[in-house]
Amino acid sequence: MELPRPLRARIDEALRPVPAAELRRASDTLSRRYRAEVRDGRAHLSDDLFARSYLAARMPATFAALRAALATVEEAMPAFAPRRLLDVGAGPGTALWAAVDAYPALEGAMLLEASDPIRRAGETLSEGAFAFRPEWRAGDLRRDLAALPAADLVTLGYVLDEIDPAAIAPLADALWGKTQGMLLVVEPGTPAGWRRVLQVRDRLIEQGATLAAPCPHERACPVASPDWCHFARRVARSRVHLATKGAEVPWEDEKFSFVALSRHPVPERAEARILAPPRAGSGKVALKLCRADGALALDLVTRREGDRFNRARRADWGDGL
Repeated sequence: MELPRPLRARIDEALRPVPAAELRRASDTLSRRYRAEVRDGRAHLSDDLFARSYLAARMPATFAALRAALATVEEAMPAFAPRRLLDVGAGPGTALWAAVDAYPALEGAMLLEASDPIRRAGETLSEGAFAFRPEWRAGDLRRDLAALPAADLVTLGYVLDEIDPAAIAPLADALWGKTQGMLLVVEPGTPAGWRRVLQVRDRLIEQGATLAAPCPHERACPVASPDWCHFARRVARSRVHLATKGAEVPWEDEKFSFVALSRHPVPERAEARILAPPRAGSGKVALKLCRADGALALDLVTRREGDRFNRARRADWGDGL
């Protein structure tokens, strides 16, 4: 997956004045904090240099995860056509770009972000980019969310890892209260990220939410530690991305966990979801599945099954069946 060309061009322009060595040092710091899941809100983005480094080092990967998650929503609910987006903890507007890519008819967006530098970066990136003018609000997601209007599509991307675990449940309730159509929550694809997503999933199902993706059921999650439910999306690295990370490989794999919860019936929910890379052998494909009956299964599809075997050979990690 690649960033949309207009976004990639705007990021390159925003980074042009910053020396590559400074971007690389800031990127190294951000990467260490990301891996350690340091919970200090977005304090690490309180500096313009770190905000710009985030555009190069993290925004392509978070865009890929958000866009991939939205693709599963499109599959499950092809008639869902949100008009307004509410993005909470918006960062530089990554979810906005992903939502417009998925839903070109989007007519408006409200974005809440506490960090002044990353919000300013997002405002610059989105200025004049869409058929509407995004509304940016400065504020804390727990303190200022109540004053924001509800929306068809509500997104929370890579935010739960930055707040106290005790705040997750009340935040989930508040987000659901703002959701008129679909709530999408995306977290890093780590065991801890999956557990946070699972907490939101289970709490809101109890409140009547319908699960759109990735789970093919609303029963208790059958995945047990030390395993965890996550997916991956390969991201193409631009020249600036490569330089910022000091990398040579022209791509990286972003691992993420997510849940999409709907207020409306889901007509096309998958009967099973592939939870790991398919393992192909001579005349067979092994698929690790989460099934609609709430069970995990290892499905061995052989050549003699004809069309089903052909579909299995083309299937990928995260696909619905």
